Amino acid sequence: MTEPRTLLNAEHIHKTYSGKAEPVQVLRGVNLILEENSYSVITGSSGSGKSTLLHVLGGLDRPDEGSVRFKGRLLTELNDEDLAAFRNKSIGFIFQFHHLLPEFTALENVFMPALIAGKRMKEIQERASYLLEEIGLKDRMDHRPAELSGGEQQRVAVARALMNEPELILADEPTGNLDEKNSENLIRILLELKEKEKTAIVLITHDQQIAETTRNRYRLVNGTLDSYTN
Repeated sequence: MTEPRTLLNAEHIHKTYSGKAEPVQVLRGVNLILEENSYSVITGSSGSGKSTLLHVLGGLDRPDEGSVRFKGRLLTELNDEDLAAFRNKSIGFIFQFHHLLPEFTALENVFMPALIAGKRMKEIQERASYLLEEIGLKDRMDHRPAELSGGEQQRVAVARALMNEPELILADEPTGNLDEKNSENLIRILLELKEKEKTAIVLITHDQQIAETTRNRYRLVNGTLDSYTN
């Protein structure tokens, strides 16, 4: 049996925000190792720094101290242009709000990351169509976001995150605006696609039922990350 390989290694991550009042230290020496094709969930109270951590892992924000390595590549030393290219190629983001572009169809929203990456249009359209079919929206490809339900919009966001075949999906409260039925459906679709696409997932949630869909569970408390099993 092949040993799992490390995909991402975050070491001693510190992050402090300076506001009008006293500076707030959000992350205090966070360490996290992610393996290829793994599925991890991070929980924690509001304001505990979960989103900040996800942004640091995905290169959307830089830590004050510490390092993030992706397959050995030190992200924290990349310039902004190289970091943006890395994110487009290797990371898929899903947020609580879908952030779909209202003037474009579902198909166009999904293939946007590949268009930015400069891929061929034939390849782009085939990949986007395949993903929309996989998430059950084959007949809604030409609909704009306003013509889709909340659950459908978030499924489009999932397909868009997978468009460039990233090795890591970072999902920040992806079911936060959905009811229970749509939440369950979204997580089911996401995990099914994870297996087909062979990608790793880190998911932030307040929902304990969602947290229990994996053994790799972490809790962020007082700026530090601890694993837990119950």
